[in-house]
Amino acid sequence: MGSGHWSTDVYTAAANYRSATGVSPFAYSDGGARTVHPDLNPNGVFMRESRDSDEHPFSTPIAVLFDVTGSMGNVPRVLQTKLPQLLGLLTRKSYAVDPQIMFGAIGDATCDRAPLQLGQFESDNRMDSHLEKIVLEGGGGGQKHESYELALYFMARHTLMDSMINRGRRGYLFIIGDEMPYPRVKPREVKAVIGDELSEAIPTETILAELQRKYDVYYILPTAAHHSGDREVLGRWRKLLGQNVLELDDLDAVCETIALTVGLGEDAIDLDEGIADLTDVGSRAGGSVERALAPLQRTQVVRAGFEIAGGAGGNQRL
Repeated sequence: MGSGHWSTDVYTAAANYRSATGVSPFAYSDGGARTVHPDLNPNGVFMRESRDSDEHPFSTPIAVLFDVTGSMGNVPRVLQTKLPQLLGLLTRKSYAVDPQIMFGAIGDATCDRAPLQLGQFESDNRMDSHLEKIVLEGGGGGQKHESYELALYFMARHTLMDSMINRGRRGYLFIIGDEMPYPRVKPREVKAVIGDELSEAIPTETILAELQRKYDVYYILPTAAHHSGDREVLGRWRKLLGQNVLELDDLDAVCETIALTVGLGEDAIDLDEGIADLTDVGSRAGGSVERALAPLQRTQVVRAGFEIAGGAGGNQRL
């Protein structure tokens, strides 16, 4: 997947049409759907693919998966309205070459009817159509856990990326949520939701280590979420991801946060340059993004100092 080009004009025309006709950007969910849309169903999927092509010879895969339970249900609505800003920063500001974006949603496999929903990697306006097919579950288990580990499993074993195959470059995976993963990937849930047969459970740490061979993984916790600031939630994710846990105090800044994180990871910008770019495009999210990305900025400064001192040179992404 990943052919075609994003058009803000096409996006705006579709948004104007929906506004004029009273159609929701999430018509599938708002129309009463409670089961996974066939286009987003992970069951039986061999691979979601990010491929190089004549149009996009140096594809950069970016996956954005968000919790759609409880207080997190508004995240995809924000993402949908901010898509032009996300694509504009990635492409016009040259943060990433040939970005291909996948959207997905995470629920709870112990109780939800749509515990995992995953689109394709796309370069054009089809990514907007994938968002509109997502079921905004609103349920969840209510015990500070959702099935994030099931999403990690799928991304580790059911995605294929030419960036990795052809250039040894990992993709980017962003998880937006406010709860913890379960301790292990359970064979029963994998069979029911994805269709794979597992002989035994996989610890979450183990599947994450497998996933990190393919992706730089980030967890974004909006501070307006129900479990924002929860020490147990933050501690669990920081133990898993270290400085890649980002606390964001303005949900409306999520697209800008993702874009600048990619720009930092691609060594296209430093944080000061990224914040200046936000001002250039008329975004007011600079302060929130700067606070969220401060841990990554510190890491970038340390790495730069190490290289100047004669340590490992070049981009350290594998």
